[in-house]
Amino acid sequence: MHTRSNNDKAIYRKTITDRIFWSVIAVGAVIASLIMVLIVIFLVVESYDFIDRVGVLHFVTDDGWWPLDQLYNLTPMLVASLGVSFGALAIASPLAIIFSVYCVFYNKGWWQGFFERIVDVTAAIPTVIYGFWGLMVVVPIMNKFTSHGVNLFSGMLVLAMMIFPTIAMLTTSALKSVPFNQIQGATALGVRRSSLIKKIALPHAKPGIVMAMILGITRAIGETMVVLMLCGNVVQFPSSLFDPTRTLTANIALEMPYAMGDHRSSLFVTGLMVLIVVSILVIISEVYANRKRTMNH
Repeated sequence: MHTRSNNDKAIYRKTITDRIFWSVIAVGAVIASLIMVLIVIFLVVESYDFIDRVGVLHFVTDDGWWPLDQLYNLTPMLVASLGVSFGALAIASPLAIIFSVYCVFYNKGWWQGFFERIVDVTAAIPTVIYGFWGLMVVVPIMNKFTSHGVNLFSGMLVLAMMIFPTIAMLTTSALKSVPFNQIQGATALGVRRSSLIKKIALPHAKPGIVMAMILGITRAIGETMVVLMLCGNVVQFPSSLFDPTRTLTANIALEMPYAMGDHRSSLFVTGLMVLIVVSILVIISEVYANRKRTMNH
């Protein structure tokens, strides 16, 4: 009887603890969601009156970005943001996939988790450190080959280094999620490791790899310090990889401290454009993931 009473008390305490834990998690999720909604509302409210008064076309058809002269063309900076982000993704993704395949299928022995730990640590490095390293190392090298050491390509290289850990960690997790019985069965049938990776592991992990790439590029598009320090900050359509240019986020960081009136409102429109681009990428990734889940079921 006494033992049963103790068991009941233990179960009751565990139930209360679980309820408290999940309540805290739920409250945290609600607060985080509300913060995101409030940010979106804030951007829309700050931008709406200006967009309604000026018109959407001015942001793509004006002669340039001269806010004091009522010229608000954001297209060059949008192209630069997409160019540097997709360029960084094109550099980082293959390297991250190769790294993950090596860590999961080839990296054995006492150093099995060593490289993964290093990548985990590099993911926590502040972006300003990446930018400073780029100024001290990448820019002097670029100056030897082009007249502008701070340019689109310099930003791509350092941005690729910055998003590499994110893509690599998520890709590694996706490859580790491949069912062990499939790998074991293929190995028992004498399938070579290279064929196993190509025919079984990578197709199974493809949705996770795509999500990792989407997360990487959304981080790249939202990055400020690296592109501010390395891309040159000239508002123009880049005609080559070695032209200086300015991204949307760098534009906000540079001009918000002194912007007033319509100039300030136009910078909120810039932020809203960044949010729209990132939202489109997230929606694409969700649609792709849902389609893959449907196909698998």
